[in-house]
Amino acid sequence: MAKKTIIVFSGDLDKAMAAFVIANGAAAMGDEVTMFFTFWGLNILRRPEKVPTKKSFLQGMFGLMMPRGPGRLGLSKMNFGGLGARMMKLVMRQQNVSSLDDLFASAREQGVKMVACTMSMDVMGLGRDELVDGLEYAGVASYLAEADEANVNLFI
Repeated sequence: MAKKTIIVFSGDLDKAMAAFVIANGAAAMGDEVTMFFTFWGLNILRRPEKVPTKKSFLQGMFGLMMPRGPGRLGLSKMNFGGLGARMMKLVMRQQNVSSLDDLFASAREQGVKMVACTMSMDVMGLGRDELVDGLEYAGVASYLAEADEANVNLFI
C-alpha cells in the first residue's frame, strides 16, 4: 500500500478543497493518507460554534479574527469580503461539485488520518475542545516520521 502525506497550512477555501480532493482521490485508490493541519489550516478543523475557553488577550484576538470551520473560509484570490467564496460555492453546487463539508466527511469515511499540529494550536491559542472530534494530535516529528514512509508529500 502506498502512503501519501499532505501538510494543510492554508485556511483558504480553494486550497482546502484541493487538499481534500487529493486526499479523497488517494484514499479511493487504496492509499494510506495523512493530513497534517498546521497554522491557518487548523481553521478548517474548528467547530463552527463558539466554544467558551479561557485564553489570553492575544489568543482571544486570534480566535475572533480566524474563521470557525470550513463553512466560513474565504478564497485565496478574489474573495471580496466573502462574496467570492459564496459565488464559488454557488457555482460548485450548479456543477455538482462536492462541498468542502462533503469532502471532509468522505475523507473521514475512507479512513484519512487527520492530525492537528499541537505546536501550532498553542501558538494560535486553540484548544482541543475547539476542534472537531476524531482528530489525532501530534508535533512535527510525528509528521516527519509519516513523511519518511510516504511516496508523495504535499504542502498546501
